[in-house]
Amino acid sequence: MIIENSLNQNKQLKGKQVYELGIADAIFEGADFLEQSLIWTASVLKGEIEVERPVIDRGEAWDQAVAKGRFIADSKVHGAAPAAYRALDIIAAAKNGDLQQGYDAEDQALADLIMGGELRAGIYAFNLVQKRGKRPAGAPDKNLARPVTKVGVVGAGLMASQLALLFLRRLEVPVVLTDIDQERIDKGVGYVHAEIDKLLGKGRINQDKANRLKALVTGVLDKAEGFADADFVIEAVFEEMGVKQQVFAEVEAVAPAHAILATNTSSLSVSEMASKLKHPERVVGFHFFNPVAVLPLLEIVRGEKTDDASLATAFAVAKKLKKTAVLVKDAPAFVVNRILTRFMGEIQNVIDEGTPVEVAEKAVEPLGLPMSPLVLLELVGPAIGLHVSETLNKAFPDRFTVSPNLKAVVEAGKRGFYVYDSGKPELDPEVAALLKQGDTVLTEEQVRARVLDAVAQEIGLMLDEGVVAEAQDIDLCLITGAGWPFHLGGITPYLDREGVSERVNGKRFLEQGVASVPRDAGQHTDEEGPCAGPSLLCGPSVAERLRRGRRVAHGERNERRG
Repeated sequence: MIIENSLNQNKQLKGKQVYELGIADAIFEGADFLEQSLIWTASVLKGEIEVERPVIDRGEAWDQAVAKGRFIADSKVHGAAPAAYRALDIIAAAKNGDLQQGYDAEDQALADLIMGGELRAGIYAFNLVQKRGKRPAGAPDKNLARPVTKVGVVGAGLMASQLALLFLRRLEVPVVLTDIDQERIDKGVGYVHAEIDKLLGKGRINQDKANRLKALVTGVLDKAEGFADADFVIEAVFEEMGVKQQVFAEVEAVAPAHAILATNTSSLSVSEMASKLKHPERVVGFHFFNPVAVLPLLEIVRGEKTDDASLATAFAVAKKLKKTAVLVKDAPAFVVNRILTRFMGEIQNVIDEGTPVEVAEKAVEPLGLPMSPLVLLELVGPAIGLHVSETLNKAFPDRFTVSPNLKAVVEAGKRGFYVYDSGKPELDPEVAALLKQGDTVLTEEQVRARVLDAVAQEIGLMLDEGVVAEAQDIDLCLITGAGWPFHLGGITPYLDREGVSERVNGKRFLEQGVASVPRDAGQHTDEEGPCAGPSLLCGPSVAERLRRGRRVAHGERNERRG
């Protein structure tokens, strides 16, 4: 509960789980559970019921539990954040049963961590998701939004089917899919039906709602038949400009004049996509992240001619979809893919130049990312990664390269760099045979510095270009679209904290104190010497004040008992 749940986005336990774990002594059900619990408590206090608790095993089982906790912490943060490890140290020390020593250790750990950058970065990340994510910077007046009573989806592949399911569940309006043949359409509609059945089986929806949702999703070959009364049409077809332009031309010819035409492109220009239409003002980028049902981010891209009404409608739909929408300028690869491609591009560059794969991968572990760069590439798909790198290379050839080794992996039909025969990722021997490397071998520290410098440079350029309003939007995108850790606060607080921002760009991305420990204008003095923190924390140390508070509270409890 202390380690695994907190590192799993603070996953909450249900009452039954608490009881089964032995944290609760009794559990009551029914409408009168409160009355039952009070009667039970009174019986315990009167001695009518004796509470029996198991004897704690302070031997090998305790050590095994702590070891398991360390394994979980390592798999989640890779040693990059201190809180979980301090908690584990305290749990390990508590084996001797000295309660006061345990309290003191907790107080000291809390005092230390309150003054750490990870806490401030975590609060910053929380505020981004809970506040900024709900009030997107630059979004137009919501009163301009038009109602959406029917949705069209061009394509019936996996991504298109996921989109259809999302629109169906959140908007509960008719959703129609189209594709080039009936077999694909039937497969797409079948996917949606199967997912609805899964929700029914899990008790997430009842039979009536399942039937209603299934009736709302259909598929047709003829776009004129499917989209004639659609208010919002999104395409999820092959990532090629000519194909997407043709699709939009076909949709524009049959959809109502007010219909929004949205593209789920991951890297192509929304403005160019709309350039051959009669009404380019209604085209907007609507870039989801895979898996659609899991990742909250939705990059909403404003093309050169997108009007406020279309943009406002896009934001209104995003809100109903329960997505975190961020307004993005129509720039190559937008936000997340541009940063990740630069990040992963540098990893691929050092591998191409001669650094062993395992060294390049391990170099970025101190960031505490949810997965290594090449495992992430496998999740995204090497072919998609190659396509995005080619798109960015075309736009920014001085900074983005196309890895010949990645190209070879894609051409060989490999789905990634690793095999998992042993249960953990190991370099695929067939991929190893494909790799052609130079003789420049870097250390982990050199790789990490090079990668972080490249990312800091790219973010600085993106902010100069106005791709997003502020650095906060960069962090919000990486947290909600790429699973960047909360304890980092995204990427810019980490770059600031490590001194990378100033080294590369000559300045911090965020003001001191926004996602880091505030820097006070003057020096103060506490009982233990100079106080580097703000004056609020001067005087007795934080740990000492916590200990005093615990003693006072303990004394008051004893007084009340007396």
